[in-house]
Amino acid sequence: MVQHSVFERFARAGFIMTGIVHLIIGYIAIRIAIGGAGGNADHSGAMAELAAKPGGVFALWVGAIAFLLMALWRLAETALGSASKPDADSKKSEAFRRGKAFALAVIYFAFAFSAFGFARGSGKSSGAESAGFSARLMQSTAGTIALVVGGLIIIGVGGYHLYKGASQKFLKDLEGNTGEPVRRLGMCGYIAKGLAVAAIGVLVILAASRAEPDKAAGLDGVLKTLGAQPYGMTLLIVAGLGIITYGLYSFVMARYAKM
Repeated sequence: MVQHSVFERFARAGFIMTGIVHLIIGYIAIRIAIGGAGGNADHSGAMAELAAKPGGVFALWVGAIAFLLMALWRLAETALGSASKPDADSKKSEAFRRGKAFALAVIYFAFAFSAFGFARGSGKSSGAESAGFSARLMQSTAGTIALVVGGLIIIGVGGYHLYKGASQKFLKDLEGNTGEPVRRLGMCGYIAKGLAVAAIGVLVILAASRAEPDKAAGLDGVLKTLGAQPYGMTLLIVAGLGIITYGLYSFVMARYAKM
């Protein structure tokens, strides 16, 4: 894939916005844990929180553009391959990288759409939308099976993040001089992200098996379920700090990620 330096710089801003969103989600989770104001502890809650701050709407417009450009970059990577120097990988590895790039493109398109909605004042809770979508699927056996399969896929994605963090494979995605702090930040960030994503998949499967669509409320549902457990306040604070760590690592990716 041919690099375009200006486009790349704007696309990297998507990492910065991702970091900001994760920082706010972590903050909301900790705030809920210590009995402060509520809110949705997911990307839609983070964007709603940002929109309410001075200059927040402008930041969301910038974020929507950054997310969109990152999504387009990942689509180009899906079609043309990575612009970074390849390792001695097999065709299977190349197919995996392109599949991952496409999945990231879908996620960034969703973030762009959500940021655009909140910038216009018409944003919606992603947790409520997930629960509503799950409720519609549960009206049929095929839909329930699809939910279970989806939950298993989400658990697999979470497991991949855990593996990437524990094995430090994320270092292969970086270029330039990165030190020990970056390695530790990446490990903690990926492991925390993996646990959160896997927990979302577990809740989706539980929601499908029990016909309780409200449980399939995404990250917000996971964190609030966690907070309702014994020692929930401590668990929620730890989860919030983990999400914040991933947000900080996103800033590292904005600078050092291979693109």
